[in-house]
Amino acid sequence: MCGIVGLFENTEVIERLTRGLLTVQHRGQDAAGMLTYDGMFHVKKGLGLIRDVFSTYEDIAELRGNVGLAQVRYPTVGGCKVEDAQPFVVNYPYGIAIVHNGNVTNYHSLRRELETKRRRMLTSTNDVEAILNLFAEALALKSDHKLSFEDILQAVEIVFSEAKGAYSVISYISGQGLVAFRDPYGIRPLSFGWRQDEFLPQYALASESAVLSMLGYRNFRDVKAGEVIFIEEKSRKVHTGFSATSSHIPHHPCIFEWVYFARPDSILDKVNVYKSRVFMGKYLAQEVKKHDLDIDVVIPVPDSSRDAAIELARELGIKYREGLVKNRYIGRTFIMPGDETRRISVRQKLSPIPAEFNNKKVLLVDDSIVRGNTSRNIVSMAHEANASKVYFASYSAPLTSPCYYGIDMQTKLEFIARGHSSEIIATIIGADKVIYQPLENMLKAVYLGNPELTHFCTACFTGEYPTSEINESLIEEIEQDRIRTCSRP
Repeated sequence: MCGIVGLFENTEVIERLTRGLLTVQHRGQDAAGMLTYDGMFHVKKGLGLIRDVFSTYEDIAELRGNVGLAQVRYPTVGGCKVEDAQPFVVNYPYGIAIVHNGNVTNYHSLRRELETKRRRMLTSTNDVEAILNLFAEALALKSDHKLSFEDILQAVEIVFSEAKGAYSVISYISGQGLVAFRDPYGIRPLSFGWRQDEFLPQYALASESAVLSMLGYRNFRDVKAGEVIFIEEKSRKVHTGFSATSSHIPHHPCIFEWVYFARPDSILDKVNVYKSRVFMGKYLAQEVKKHDLDIDVVIPVPDSSRDAAIELARELGIKYREGLVKNRYIGRTFIMPGDETRRISVRQKLSPIPAEFNNKKVLLVDDSIVRGNTSRNIVSMAHEANASKVYFASYSAPLTSPCYYGIDMQTKLEFIARGHSSEIIATIIGADKVIYQPLENMLKAVYLGNPELTHFCTACFTGEYPTSEINESLIEEIEQDRIRTCSRP
C-alpha cells in the first residue's frame, strides 16, 4: 500500500507536489520520491519519511517543471533499499516516468520473463519496474513520433494481460503527455481532478481525493476499474477509455481502504470514508448490545477508530472519552517492518490517561486486530492504568488470510484470528472480551455510500481472491520473498 500523486499544471509544481505527497504520508513510511519534468526528468528519492528525504531547500531546488510524479513507499514486493524507491524512469522510447500503488502478484515470473527472454535488465526489486518495462516495450513498437490514445490504450492492454494483481499507475511520457490507469478489478484506488485557469486546464491524480481537495481541485472523480486516461502534452486534451480486459470483470475495491488506510476526509469510489466508519460504529454497537456488558466508558485507539467509537458510544448511550494520548511523531505501527519494531513503537506512540481508566470497565475500540501485538500492548496499558475490566471491540471482521494486493500481511502465520475463537483471542491479548464486527455489516457500511458497489475485495477476511492467478505455488513464492527481503514476519 503506497501513496501516489501526479500533477500536470501551468507553473512550477514542486511546492504543490510536496504538499500533495505529505497528504498521503500515512500510506507509506519506508521511502519517498519526487520527479519533475521541464524537458528533462529531475528525480530525488530516498529512504524514510518525506521530511527525511526532502529536509533542505537543496533537496528540491533542482526539481523544476510543471509536471510532477511522487510516491511514498510501503513495500509489499521487493526490498527496502533506496534502489526500490519510486519514481522510476526509462529513457527509451521517448523517456517514460512512472509511480504506482499496489502489487504485481506474478512479479517474480514476470521478471524472469523480462530478463531471460526479452533481455531487459531490471535495476531494482520493485514491481513497478516490471510494469514500466512492459509499457515501454509496447510503446516502442509504435512507429509514429506522436502517440495516439489508441497507442496508449493498446500498450496498457498489454500491461493488463501480463502484469497480474492490483495496481493504480500514473506515468508521464516525455513530449507526449500524462497517462493514468487502474487495474481491471479496481482494487487499488485512484482519484482524478481537473480545473481551468486563464491559460490551460490543469490536472491532478492521487491515491486519495483528500490530496485533490487540499490542492484546490473542486472537480474530481474516481478513475474507474480498467480505465485508461491520457492527457496530451500540448493541447491538454483528455482521452478516456477502457481496456477490453476489464469489460467482463466486476469492480472489486479493497474494503480495507475504508476500514483503515484511507483518510477520513477522502472519498473513494463515491463513498465518504468518514461516513462509512460512522456506520461501522453504529453496526458494531448492535453487536456489543448482544453481550449485555456493563461498560462505564468507550475509548478509541487513535486515530482511525475515533469516528466509529464516537458513534458506537452514542448508540449505546455510554460516555465517550479520549483515554489514550497519541505521539504524533511516531508513524502508523501497522505498516512498520517487523513485530519488535511495532511493539516498541506502540509504547512510544500511545500512553494512557490514568483518570479515564482507573477502576472503570472500559470498552476499547480499534479498526482491526491483525497480529495481536498492538492490541495486547494497549490492553496491558489499560490494566496498568487500573481498569477493572477491559473489553476490546474491532469494527472490522476477523482478519484471517494474507493480502497479495498491496497490504503487508502476506504470511499465513501473522493472523491471530486464524484458527482462534474470539474467546481465545481475548485470552491471548489479555482482554475480558473481544467483539468483532460481522463481515456483512462492514460491507453494508460502505455499500450504503454507493449502491453501485456490488463486489469488494475481502480476501484478507475470507481467503477468497478475486484474481485467478493466486494459487498455492504463487502464495509460497510471495511469502518467501517477504521473509527474505525485508524480514517482515
